[in-house]
Formats: sequence, structure tokens, C-alpha cells
Amino acid sequence: MQPFFALNELVCPHVYERDGQLAWRYLNTDLLECLLIIRRDILAVPLIVNDKSHTQRGYRCNLCSLPKEATKKNKLYATAHFGQAVDFVPKGMTAEEARKRIAEKKDLLPCNIRLEQGTTWVHFDTYDNGTNDKITYFKG
Repeated sequence: MQPFFALNELVCPHVYERDGQLAWRYLNTDLLECLLIIRRDILAVPLIVNDKSHTQRGYRCNLCSLPKEATKKNKLYATAHFGQAVDFVPKGMTAEEARKRIAEKKDLLPCNIRLEQGTTWVHFDTYDNGTNDKITYFKG
């Protein structure tokens, strides 16, 4: 994944602080392969996943605020962000432009993905989409 991503961009700070470089083990191989291809071959621009103001765009643990909020409300928190999803902002293009370009070059992807629609960021995951379609769209 280097030189495109550092591990602390892809996992929450809780996990990175505890496990350091061992935290790679929490990230699904299909996710990492797709992320690399989207970054290097499809969009060819930097992708901002976690940064100083966003820390839950990659792998989220039970200590992160989104899962904790769901637990407090007695809601189920089932998410692909347990190693099979990332949210990112592509540098120099909108999320919609990025989704369009990913769709145009979907044959470069090694597996089927899901893309969330209607967001100002790009969410993609490698959950089984239940179809043979390379890309399945959904609304969160």
C-alpha cells in the first residue's frame, strides 16, 4: 500500500495505538487490493481517508464514537467498516466524479464492490452484493 497509504490512515487511532503495524491484519485483502487500484489506476489522485479531523473512515473499533452511539441507543451496529470498507475524499474531484470514474473503469477491480450514493465522500466496501454486478449502488 505504500507509498499511497500509511496504516494509521486506514484504521482508527484506538487500534493503531494498541496494535501498530499489526493492525494490517484487520483489513480485508480484497478491500486493500481495490483501494490500491482505485487510488493508483482508476482515480490517480490522492485519497484522504483518516486525517486529523476524521478518524472513523476506515476500520472502526468498539471504542469509536459511531459504534458507541449506536450501543447507547440500543441499536445494532453492523457495518462493513470492520475491515471491509473505507470512506475517502478524492483530491481535486467531487465524490460524484470519483464514483463515475470508478464505474467507467470497474473492470480493473479484482472483485465486486458496493458504492454508497448521495454522499460528499466516497464509501466503497467489499461486502457480498448478492449479484454478479461489478458495482452495486446503495443509499446509507
